[in-house]
Amino acid sequence: MGLIIYLDGRYVPEEEAVVSVFDHGLLYGDGVFEGIRAYHGRVFKLQEHLDRLYESCKTIDLDPVLTKEEMQEVTLETLRRNNLRDGYIRLVVTRGKGDLGLDPRKCKRSFVFCIAASIQLYPAEFYQNGLTVVTVPTRRNIAEGMNPRVKSLNYLNNIMARIEANLAGVPEAIMLNHEGYVAEATGDNIFIVKKGRLITPPSHVGILEGITRNTIMELARKQGIPVAEEVFTRHDIFNADECFLTGTAAEVIPVVKVDGRTIGNGEPGPMTNELIHLFHELTKENGPLIYGS
Repeated sequence: MGLIIYLDGRYVPEEEAVVSVFDHGLLYGDGVFEGIRAYHGRVFKLQEHLDRLYESCKTIDLDPVLTKEEMQEVTLETLRRNNLRDGYIRLVVTRGKGDLGLDPRKCKRSFVFCIAASIQLYPAEFYQNGLTVVTVPTRRNIAEGMNPRVKSLNYLNNIMARIEANLAGVPEAIMLNHEGYVAEATGDNIFIVKKGRLITPPSHVGILEGITRNTIMELARKQGIPVAEEVFTRHDIFNADECFLTGTAAEVIPVVKVDGRTIGNGEPGPMTNELIHLFHELTKENGPLIYGS
């Protein structure tokens, strides 16, 4: 049996979930989205995801039509209609149907859809043994162009970097900004550990400020781990004690080799493993219940 999709006010079978070829989300990547996770019958950090969604909408002057409360109910009801307690939610707001021109004023109303399904980004052995990744020539978008803090439907920047990772035979790539500082991976944020400190790039270098990223920083501080948002280069990754990536789909995943250099002792480090455990524990208690109390 196929999925049930929320489609602009209706819940329809996936075969009927279609978007107009004149939708500017399709024609121009004009829209925003969120990837959200449900664990143990709760939607993890849903309020934070909705806050970021509406911030993205505001930045590109897009009216999502629905209130945050209505958008939350859409998310929960889509999970209910698919009988999911654990899963991945893709919440999308497009500019809507317009003409073949660029002018967003020709789009009379935005279009919202929500998909709830299962996801497994990486096999279990990657979490146990760590990832091998490379840095790539494609640079992260600059804030003066398309600000990476907007989670827009235009992901070509990330896709180009992922193509380079594919060509290198690795599952993920690290992107630098236009100044040569480490920004993020194609779909995840990056952390390094050095001399007991947890370090991640600040938002101004050109990153999407990840919900999982911020959660890991909060968890680390509660454990008394010094946390810093600092610029760093490939040199700092190569000489780090530990490295890991964070993201809604990836969760927290160790990195053990970058550009052929072994990180630390080549195994997931103790701080990484501790934070993975704390993160998994938090998913059991955080977020609104899908089916109520």
